[in-house]
Order: sequence, then C-alpha cells, then structure tokens
Amino acid sequence: MRRREEKLKKPKNHKSIPFQKKKSEENMGNQDHTDAYREEELKEDGAKKDGKNREIIHITYVFVGLFMLVIGYFSYFMIARSNEVINNPYNKRQDLLAEHVIRGKILSADGVTLAETVVDEKGNETRLYPYKNLYSHIVGRFFKGKTGIESIENFHLLTSNDNAFVKVFNDLSGEKNIGDNVVTTLDSKLQEIAYDALGNYKGAIVVMEPSSGKILAMVSKPDYDPNEISNMWEKLVEDKENNSALINRATQGLYPPGSIFKILTVLQYMRENPNYKDYKYNCTGEAVFNSVKIHCYGNEKHGEVDIKKSFSESCNTSFANMGIQINMKSFRELCDTFLFNSNLPTNLVYNPSRFVVSGSSNINEMPQTAIGQGKTQITPLHSALITAAIANGGVLMKPYAVDYVENVNGTVVKKYMPEIYKTLMTPEEAQILTEYMSETVKTGTAGALRGKKYTAAGKTGSAEHQEGKPAHSWFVGFAPAEKPEIVVSIIVESSGTGSRYAVPIASKIFDAYFNK
Repeated sequence: MRRREEKLKKPKNHKSIPFQKKKSEENMGNQDHTDAYREEELKEDGAKKDGKNREIIHITYVFVGLFMLVIGYFSYFMIARSNEVINNPYNKRQDLLAEHVIRGKILSADGVTLAETVVDEKGNETRLYPYKNLYSHIVGRFFKGKTGIESIENFHLLTSNDNAFVKVFNDLSGEKNIGDNVVTTLDSKLQEIAYDALGNYKGAIVVMEPSSGKILAMVSKPDYDPNEISNMWEKLVEDKENNSALINRATQGLYPPGSIFKILTVLQYMRENPNYKDYKYNCTGEAVFNSVKIHCYGNEKHGEVDIKKSFSESCNTSFANMGIQINMKSFRELCDTFLFNSNLPTNLVYNPSRFVVSGSSNINEMPQTAIGQGKTQITPLHSALITAAIANGGVLMKPYAVDYVENVNGTVVKKYMPEIYKTLMTPEEAQILTEYMSETVKTGTAGALRGKKYTAAGKTGSAEHQEGKPAHSWFVGFAPAEKPEIVVSIIVESSGTGSRYAVPIASKIFDAYFNK
C-alpha cells in the first residue's frame, strides 16, 4: 500500500517538468511572435499616418499656392487692368456710374474747355464739344462708341472726388455728383495753328515735347463734328471716297515713309561702317542697283556727295548705294528696336508700323527700302517718337496726352508723370543725326526753316504711293536744334514734295510756339 502511494507521488524531478518547460517556451515564442507582429503593425500604422500627413501637407501647399495666385492676379487686376476693364464699352458698370455722376469736363493744358456735359432744366444731359471738328480725333467722341480721351479717361470722367459731405448730401437728395475733370497736355493755340496749317488737305500732324513725351497737338483730316455724330453716322461709315473721317490718321494711318526713313538707313550704315565719314558717291540723277532702277526726285543730279550731303540733299541714288551694302538681318534688328512690327507705348488706338525686310529677303528689296519706299509703312505718331528720341539724346519718353485729373473744385486727384520707355541710340549717334538734320535746314531740302530766330533740324520726305498721283509730303523735325523743346511729325497726303508742303506747316507751328 505504501509502495503504491509512493508510486503515485510525483517526484520533484518528474518527466512532466520538461514538458511544462517546453510548453512555457512555446508560449514565450508565441508571445515574441505576437509582439513582433504588433510592432510591425505599429510601424505600418505609423507609416500610413506619415503618408497621410504628407498628403495633407502637399494638398495644403497646393491650396496655399492657388490662393496666392488668386491674390496675385487680383492685385495685378486692381493695379494694372481695372481701368482698362472699366473703360471697356461693354462693361455695364459704366451705365451704373453714369446714373449717379454727371460726366466731367475735358480741358486743354491752358484751361480751355474741350468737352463738357450740359444739363437742362428737365435734367437732360448733352455732351458738347465747343471746338467742333478741331479736336474730333484726339479728344474723341461720347456717342456711337467712345474714342480718344473720352474713351481712355472714361472712368475718371465718371468718378466724383468732390467733398464727401457734398456727395452724401447729393445722394440723399437724389442729385447727381459732378465727375472729375481731365486736364490734357494739349496746347489749344498749337492745335489751332496745326489744324489751320493743314488746310483742306488730308493728312495728320503730331506735336510733342521730346523731354517729357507730352503730346501738345494732334490733328487728323478729314474730320467731323462730334456734336453731330448721331446725324452724320451713316454717312461717315459709308464714306469710302474720303477714306473715312472716323480714322485718326495720326495714330492709325499707315504710309510709306519716303525719305524720312533715311534717318534709320544712315544710322545703320554708320553702325556698320566706322569710317562712314569717308563715304563718297557720284550722283547722276539715276542708277541701277542690283536689278532695280533708282532715280532722285525730279532726276536731279547731286554730283559728288559725302554722307552728310547725301542726307541733307535727300539723294536717293546715294542712299540706295548705302542700302545694298547694309546687312539686311542687322537692319531688320535695328528697325525692330525702333518699334517697327511691335507695340507702341501709348494707350491711344493705333496701327503698328511695318518693316518686312529680313536676312532672308531678296537683295533687290534693299534699294527701295533704303530710301523709304518698298513695303515699309509707318504712322505719323511713330515717326514723331523716333524724332523725339533723337531730340532727347537717344532716349524715348512714353507719349501721353493727359496731364492730370482734378475734382470739380480744382484739387488734383491723379497726376501723370513723364516716364522713360527705351533708349534707342547712343547720345553720340543722336548728336550726329541732329547735325545731319540741322544741315538739311541750313543747306538742304528744309530751307523754309532758315533765317528764324530759332534753329531747327529736320528731314523732308516725298513718298510715292500710287502711280499718277502726287507724292505724300513728309517732314519730321525739332527746334531749337541745340536744345530741343518741340518735335513735329507732318504728313500731307497726295500733295507733292516735303519741302514745298510739309516744311511750311512746320514753320507755322514752330513760329507759334516760340512767339508765345
């Protein structure tokens, strides 16, 4: 019995102990595996969270970037384009402004009223132009689509910066406020002189101040009376015989430049030939270059000429001779620098001037191109800018026609300042061109400007444009030659030589300016 009990008792070192140990080790192994699995899960969860965080950050950056772009465009719009959009004739905001504001006046630099709104006893508003045709293109019109300064400054004319208490009182009493006045850079006396000097000819005149870019006068003919625009509209639109009086020829009229283009030809020749002062040519009145026959105006024989005399006498054959020696690719680059085939720095409506010769052009195009014929076309405003740059030592100022905006009480609310646009040539080049243009007055084709109390410099041009018709008459120039204050660009359509028709007009404008 006792032995049986002893057998039933488990000794301390019973074989079940290794079994328990093995089981415990297995449990520990399972625990280690579970911990490793959980650790892996935690790593995966962390990685997923990091990935989601990175996605959130990327999305945040995208939205911040888009927000900054919106803010940037909004700022650009408010600073650079808001007036442009508001001035757009299709913008309905203009109608809303007009419901609360009486359109302001447009004034000349010397205080003459050029446009105003008159209100009768019944509250009817009429836009009046006291000088009728005289400012029809530069001041523009209000009806049948705004043009000129009426369009450019539409927003300011329909904005009132009157006293705040007056504005509140008017609003409460149902009265309209009075819009701001636009004071232009236009000189009423010069405008009238230029207008009368052009007479019954078609053409255009631009008068500028080269040191600032101020437009002192701008005339275009044929013209019209903006007071009668509603009655004359159909006739003006259908008027093809007069090439439409609605076009501002000063900015939109494209003409062959004729000999005024020799300014650029001689500049290009000088740049390519440092020994240009040694240039000599014997003019016999006509000559063949490549396969192109060129003749001087009236087949005049100039004899032996140097580069200065070629310019002052406007010798076509000599300039054709220079033209065939010029690098066409380089000449194209120069003309592009002088704003051909590109935008002009103005908010007036205009047509870009055209210069088509390039490095791949036929060499037979150069003789005609060099004398300002061929396919080249330019506007009077553009030719005025080139001339103004010469007068200003090579620096072109941005042209502008509005000096400042004032409220009804005469307080200035916005001032336009002169601004440099581009340097077109070196001061030395500008001085040489001035010397050649001065010689054109002293001994050459601009003789009508000799013997004045001021010195003038300029270049004449006679541009052939249609067989059987007289040439267009050109003159560009400035005075005084030694310290220019005024620049003119003049074209008289189908009249004859520049010396006979355009130069006398310049003389009248210069006389009026210096006799003030």
